[in-house]
Amino acid sequence: MKRIIYFMLMAGVLALISCRNGKDRPDAYGTFEADEITVSSLANGRLLRFSVEEGMLLDSGQTVGYVDTTDLYLKKKQAMDQRSATAARLGDLDAQIAVQEQNKENLQLDQRRVESLLKDGAATQKQLDDINSGLKLVDKQIASIKTQSAGIQSTVGSIGQQIAQLDEAIRNSYIVNPVKGTVLTKFAERDEVTTFGKPLYKIADVTTMTLRVYISGTQLPHIKLGQKVQVRFDKDEKTNSTLEGTVSWISQAAEFTPKTIQTKEERVNLVYAVKIMVVNDGSLKIGMPGEIKLMNP
Repeated sequence: MKRIIYFMLMAGVLALISCRNGKDRPDAYGTFEADEITVSSLANGRLLRFSVEEGMLLDSGQTVGYVDTTDLYLKKKQAMDQRSATAARLGDLDAQIAVQEQNKENLQLDQRRVESLLKDGAATQKQLDDINSGLKLVDKQIASIKTQSAGIQSTVGSIGQQIAQLDEAIRNSYIVNPVKGTVLTKFAERDEVTTFGKPLYKIADVTTMTLRVYISGTQLPHIKLGQKVQVRFDKDEKTNSTLEGTVSWISQAAEFTPKTIQTKEERVNLVYAVKIMVVNDGSLKIGMPGEIKLMNP
């Protein structure tokens, strides 16, 4: 009789455990992700400073190194000297224009006098014609000098654009971290020669992680944007840690289930990708497996 009662109790316990396990079964599986950014060099040259180490926390806008700018600085200085020398020619041309303008005023004064004398018969038409020819010549000289001045101004402007490009190249020689995050991988070392576009390091903001899971079509009506879910991940071999997550994205199109889904019946169905935003308490790592349990509203 005792043995019968014992087996009945054991059967009840097993049934209760089975019931709990079925009730506590995860609703979806996936892996944790983060938006990774690869920071590349925008200049060619030797890395004179590169203060980046894997695991280091960097702020957005923080300067972490720079490429040798000696050659760019020398080119900029040469361009600035050239611009100054070219601009100095404008002063000479302005002085020439001022002289011609004064000559024009003198000729115009003579023109008025000769016209008056011509009316009185005290001057000849040839005298007036000579003055008019002189005025036309002065106007052509002034126009020629102004054309030269415009060409020099254009040259000065072109040199100014070259200087601006060199300034931009010098700014790009400084390696500025684009986002606040943790350095995941380092691809370069100080004193190495780098080139434009060469990856230097990879960074990601891991304070908030994304758990990408896949749900079936039958689960789709029970999940919506902004919904809170229970996120689980391995604490040790037997227990899980839990955090609260928020549904941030639901795919509009179905896709084939990835191999990470646990059961065979789930693997043969089309599923929808879902992203769960989770505030990282320091336990979550990129690529770590996780699961979710939908919480009762």
